[in-house]
Amino acid sequence: MTATIPAPIAGAVSQTERTYTALRTSIVHCEFVPGDRLAVDDLGARYGVSSSPVREALSRLVAEGLVLALENRGFRVAPLTVDGVADLTRVRLLVEGEALRDAMRHGDDRWESDLVAAGHALGLIERRLRDVLPLLDDDWSARHRAFHMAIYAGCRSPLLREMVGQLFDAAERYRRYSARHRTKARRKHTEHARLMQAVLSRDAVHAGDRLAEHVCATERNVTAALLAMGSMHS
Repeated sequence: MTATIPAPIAGAVSQTERTYTALRTSIVHCEFVPGDRLAVDDLGARYGVSSSPVREALSRLVAEGLVLALENRGFRVAPLTVDGVADLTRVRLLVEGEALRDAMRHGDDRWESDLVAAGHALGLIERRLRDVLPLLDDDWSARHRAFHMAIYAGCRSPLLREMVGQLFDAAERYRRYSARHRTKARRKHTEHARLMQAVLSRDAVHAGDRLAEHVCATERNVTAALLAMGSMHS
């Protein structure tokens, strides 16, 4: 089966970039599950490109921790583990905490307006989905990411913002994979509303506390799901 790689929107986007974006999205969305073998020839056929763009894309994903390069055994999707989500949470709190403080110090009126708009868009779909598990809904996932990225858009460091995005996507893979084994919905709308109000207050301590609560709640839910999956397969 050949997947369609999005056509360039403005100017010439390299096949490597397009392959990287498509493959990264597939991994984050758990179309490839942890441990899946990523054969270069199969990926080339899937995305309609030669082996060179695939290898370059895989190398970038290895650097991001989404893919493992196994000596003389090709590539596999990186595993998802309890220790891994704990480490990811620790690093997210360090990086996102600094980006949050910087955004609140330097964010302007446009930043506030964009954050409120992103929060409103997320709230609309969260109320619409109500008691279902929104993590597997692509529209919710896109709005959820846009909301979190809007929080950090006021940060003046491009490198920090890039790191925040990569860490968020790593957490998204955990969330999506574990969502199928949850037994009840998490009331995230209230969490997001409280986080947004804390950020808009520009109270660094209060906002930092709300962020830590939100990120750590994700860790707890993912950990519980991973342990449940482990017990099911043991």
